[in-house]
Amino acid sequence: MTTENKQFAIIGGTGLTALKNFDIVRREIVMTPYGEPSSPLAYGCINNHSNHKTGQAQANTNEVVFLARHGHAHSIPPHMVNYRANLFALKNVGVTTVIAVNAVGGIRDDMSPGSLVIPDQIIDYTTSRINTFFEKNLTQVTHIDFSYPYSSALSQLILKTAKKEKINIIQGATYAATEGPRLETAAEIQRLKQDGCDIVGMTGMPEAALARELEMGYVSICVNANWAAGLSEELITMEAIEKNLEGGLEKARSLLAALLNTAHQG
Repeated sequence: MTTENKQFAIIGGTGLTALKNFDIVRREIVMTPYGEPSSPLAYGCINNHSNHKTGQAQANTNEVVFLARHGHAHSIPPHMVNYRANLFALKNVGVTTVIAVNAVGGIRDDMSPGSLVIPDQIIDYTTSRINTFFEKNLTQVTHIDFSYPYSSALSQLILKTAKKEKINIIQGATYAATEGPRLETAAEIQRLKQDGCDIVGMTGMPEAALARELEMGYVSICVNANWAAGLSEELITMEAIEKNLEGGLEKARSLLAALLNTAHQG
């Protein structure tokens, strides 16, 4: 697999530690100046079959790199994810475009459990995470333009693909990135709502900003796992979250497969 073919990467979040129809060619452990990523990088192709005689991916297939944000055993909590190592490792192997999958809680009325949404803005409420590559041994102070944190072109491609595949997806939302690992209080959700947030999650930052610092295209496909605290009479339980994620992630997997087919054909 040559460097120029390693353009797309998928970062899988809660519930997405593996991809459906993903034929893995090889795995690679990558060390970075910022430590070890959450998981080995898995190289393969979606919706294609490996060459059974050689064990290698066929030429011109939809090659992609996959990284499990919380580790394959889902053992790394959101505030302990080594976001810098994850993004640096992907950049180092030639990735130019990152598609992140994030589990979130719904705040806005149409953000019901199981639905998919493409955010276009983000507000960072995290407090203890290392959130930049630009901190030491600099020749000059560096600022990035983060006015629009997600790739508009990639977002439009996702929306176009979803429409073609008849997969319902909500366009546009403001993502509230909270520290975790605890869920929010009902009062905190009301504050986020007043701030203009539509969904809430724990992994959106600093991932999006780090991708921008590395000049990588970045977009998020969010899966609503539950109503945020205080917005439903039901208590939030992991059992309910996992049940809601199941249906939403199935749609996300289908969308990713179709998206990568479209992107590589284009």
